[in-house]
Amino acid sequence: MPEHLLVVDDDPQLRELLAGYLGRNGYRVSTVADGRGLWSALDAGGVDLVILDLMLPGDDGLVLCRNLRARSNLPVIMLTARGDDLDRILGLEMGADDYLPKPFNPRELLARVRGVLRRTHGNGEPAGFELRRLRFHGWTLDLQARHLVSPAGVVVALSGAEFRLLRILLERADRVVSRDTLIELTQGREATPFDRSVDVQVSRLRRRLDDDPREPAIIKTLRNEGYLLVGPVTRER
Repeated sequence: MPEHLLVVDDDPQLRELLAGYLGRNGYRVSTVADGRGLWSALDAGGVDLVILDLMLPGDDGLVLCRNLRARSNLPVIMLTARGDDLDRILGLEMGADDYLPKPFNPRELLARVRGVLRRTHGNGEPAGFELRRLRFHGWTLDLQARHLVSPAGVVVALSGAEFRLLRILLERADRVVSRDTLIELTQGREATPFDRSVDVQVSRLRRRLDDDPREPAIIKTLRNEGYLLVGPVTRER
């Protein structure tokens, strides 16, 4: 079965355009106009990725993304207003895996869809995909269930982007990883000037790990260099 994409946008012309273009490129596409349609489509099951517009009637894309992330790690690509960095940062804060400013070329959206699905399905991720768990600082990253388990045994859900970022840092424990490298590995694209998306994701991860951002003990910031996850890390097959 082809992968199933759900487009959530209140512009009927754009919905029709994306349904046709993505459908011709091998995907099964459903479209809805608002949050009510989103939840109905998700309740029906079988959705592999959500393309979510920021500006929607009723609950906007940020609210919907936050609520979706609370119940699922389904990948989300958020469509945002051109040039509005705040919207993009907020989208990442709410758990979006990638963002694309409007107006956009459908080819670029197709490339983003392919990249997010490829990373979500595990292809092209760092070496070591045969591992089952990574343990660090009392935490456990379950590579099959794609979630965290706290030292107290509490399961912590992660977005797809958070999972990939944490795994990359764990695979490179005690080594500095630059922001540009992290963007390339987690988002499948080159970094752009003033791109702070990785900083937003690291901030989210620190909150998940109860890692004090003022004096982090797990994920450290090295100014002008990148990030370093402090080991040791135990690998389990």
